[in-house]
Amino acid sequence: MKFRLLTPGPTPVPEETLLELAKPVFFHRSSEFRQLLAEVHQDLQAVFMTKNPILPLTSSGTGALEAALVNCVPPGRKIICLIAGRFGERWRSIAKAFGLESVNITVPYGQAVQPEQLQKALADHPDAVAVCSTLSETSTGVGHDIKAFSHLIARTPAIHIVDAISGLGPIECRTDQWNIDIVCTGSQKALMMPPGLAFLSVSDKAWRVIENNSTPRTFYFDLKKARKSLETNDTPYTPAHTLIRALRVSLKRILAEGMENIWKRQARYAAGARAGFKGLGLEIFANPPNNALTVVKAPPGIDSSDLLGRLEKHYGLKLANGQDTLKGKIIRLAHMGYIDWFDILAAIAGVELALHDLGHPVDIGKGVAAAQTEYAKS
Repeated sequence: MKFRLLTPGPTPVPEETLLELAKPVFFHRSSEFRQLLAEVHQDLQAVFMTKNPILPLTSSGTGALEAALVNCVPPGRKIICLIAGRFGERWRSIAKAFGLESVNITVPYGQAVQPEQLQKALADHPDAVAVCSTLSETSTGVGHDIKAFSHLIARTPAIHIVDAISGLGPIECRTDQWNIDIVCTGSQKALMMPPGLAFLSVSDKAWRVIENNSTPRTFYFDLKKARKSLETNDTPYTPAHTLIRALRVSLKRILAEGMENIWKRQARYAAGARAGFKGLGLEIFANPPNNALTVVKAPPGIDSSDLLGRLEKHYGLKLANGQDTLKGKIIRLAHMGYIDWFDILAAIAGVELALHDLGHPVDIGKGVAAAQTEYAKS
């Protein structure tokens, strides 16, 4: 039985990238690494759609979020957190850990924060240093209008920090054109890599905020040090340089297709996946859904933990469960990175069979047919 990893992180890694990881380890304080980092940096700028520097960190994406907050916001100062799920809540948790005051705009799981809500919060809290948002709320499948958020924030002294860990790549994100100040991502999602790397793009406006924070509560995540090292294509501390070497291969694959083409393909995947699940009578959980993953409610009487366990054990399909209060209630299918249309079809077919095995009434083939029909339209 072939195993298919269809979770929203980690995601599958292309074979040619895995082969790079099998090469011998080399010395990181060398011209070889500096040339490598310069090339990867340039390619990352194309993915981020920015002329701003992209700072590499050896950490998970959460490290990038922490680095953004602690470098920009002194203890006791205020931020606005846009919360639509577990990963929006993470912004609030990081703020609490570092003594920041967070004003929280919270919506029910499955819904998105609206620009009008942010506009009111900005008017009510003109002293906010930053607004923290999430491009793709991976816990629910919701997508946010980052362009509209940035338009509102750009009129104020606050900076816009975006968690794009699962969103950068499958979802349109034009960093410079939309005036996003800091965009954070991780390697294990649409960049088609194992976990271990994080990246931040930082605008001129954000650098001014960072410079004004004279006592950031960090050592390892000091972005000023990272920027200084990047000037000579280096890092202040030992990087995961073998991962960076492998990332070069995945980035070439991404840029060969082109970001706008990837966005179009992801939209087709998402539309097909949603149609397939609806064909099975399952309800889409997110409103609005994003194109990085599709999240649906488990049918009445079915625990998604049982369904997903059967999918993996009997059909080799690994999809993701809900988290915390959503565990057992939803199914999360990723279609970002190194996942193609036939992986998605396999997931729809597997869910059909697993539901049938659990005694839920389904018309075998109806979900696959609906997915195929929708995909063929485009």
